[in-house]
Amino acid sequence: MARSRATDTRQYEYRVVSIPRSTTRNDARRLLTDEAEYGRWELARTSIYTGGDRKVWLRRRIIRVESTLGVYAD
Repeated sequence: MARSRATDTRQYEYRVVSIPRSTTRNDARRLLTDEAEYGRWELARTSIYTGGDRKVWLRRRIIRVESTLGVYAD
């Protein structure tokens, strides 16, 4: 049975990356770009804390695979 898009709830997997104060902006950008490009992560949220430390929340959609083994069984 096919699901409609209206009732399909999107579920995400989250990953938190802590970036220390000593990391340059260019290095942080490179790290996040690599995660997005190769790990299929997208930026969900960022926070900068009082000492300069940064915390970045990345997310990616969980893809559920439905079995097709029973489709052609007679």
